[in-house]
Amino acid sequence: MAEINSTTPTRVFITPTAHGWNLLRARDGNGAWDVRLLATLNEVALLVSAQDDIVLSLPVDAVLAQRFRLPTVDPAEFPEMVRIQIEKALPFSPEELTADFELIEQNENESVISAVAVRNERLAEIAAPLLDKGIIPQQITVYAAQRATTHAPEGRALLIYPEGETLVSAVTENGKVSLARTLDGIEPERLESELPQVALSAELQGIEASFPNVLLDESCYELRDTVQGILSSKTELVGIETPPASVKLNLLPESWRQRRSQLAKRGEWQKRLTLLGAAYGGLFLLFLLYLVYTKFAIGRLDRLIARDAPQTQFIRETEANWKSLAPAIDSRYYPVEILLHLSQDLPSADVHITAYNQSSHQISVDGESNTPQLAYQFVEKVKKDGGLQNFRFDMAAPRILPNNHAQFRLEGKPR
Repeated sequence: MAEINSTTPTRVFITPTAHGWNLLRARDGNGAWDVRLLATLNEVALLVSAQDDIVLSLPVDAVLAQRFRLPTVDPAEFPEMVRIQIEKALPFSPEELTADFELIEQNENESVISAVAVRNERLAEIAAPLLDKGIIPQQITVYAAQRATTHAPEGRALLIYPEGETLVSAVTENGKVSLARTLDGIEPERLESELPQVALSAELQGIEASFPNVLLDESCYELRDTVQGILSSKTELVGIETPPASVKLNLLPESWRQRRSQLAKRGEWQKRLTLLGAAYGGLFLLFLLYLVYTKFAIGRLDRLIARDAPQTQFIRETEANWKSLAPAIDSRYYPVEILLHLSQDLPSADVHITAYNQSSHQISVDGESNTPQLAYQFVEKVKKDGGLQNFRFDMAAPRILPNNHAQFRLEGKPR
């Protein structure tokens, strides 16, 4: 048998048997199932996880199955009517019970309902090994309902099979459990006295006691002749369902549903935090690698700079020498050339150059114009003169003379 991996979320059925519990687990989604017979639910709990979609099937002795006729065909009215009927049938408050129902048949005036209830205390006692590990089933149903759905989905049937030390006799209609009883022991003599009582109980609930289908679990093969003799019906042997049928009946308490939802959300957050932590770790690792690479690149650049330093120093010194010699060897720095361009840039005869000074670091031009506007025009033309682009010129605000003429000073520095 393949090893069960309890960490992989998958479909799991847990059903009661004559010798403990059957654990049925889907194998790799290929339609095959792993089946294990375990003595207790404690052993089952070791092989499943909180992430599994678990269907826990209850034994018949843990529940009450009841058949009701409701004077309505409106499904919206069923829950309240079923609740009232169950309160009448059981001496427990609604808070102590979890109940669910299924529709057996319906006509124009009424509906026949199969209702099943379980005490929450009894349910918690059965499921304690799972709950102690934080495992909450997705669905809690009754094994008799699953067997009825599998073997007798239509018509009436009597299903007989063992659960623990008892023998279950379940009356079903259209695959729904209408009546269920447990028989102490499996001796033929006990069946002869108790099976007629089951038929009588069925008659009292309005169920015809003649059963077209009598289904006996194959593990009770030796009882086949006895059952046929009591019921005067042909008895068919049935085996364990792999997997059990899916049924609507769900006895999961509301508080368990909420807790399961909370655990599912917490699991999702844990996954998200794990992914976020992994992403953060990856980014931190990339940052460390970037720092290492940056340090290596800076070291490489420092070595290249140190290697090229003599050549760089030579270039800088050469450039400085050329700048210092430029006024002597570059015609653009000759005073005559500069004065020529300055005179050509005079906007009119109303602007006069009164003084000109030049050194290796700058030139200055003093002048006078009839209006401040002419002085500014002169400066703009000088700045745009292509022959003077090796200088950067600036002029302060002209000084206005008593005769309203403007006296200005233009300074230029080599670029």
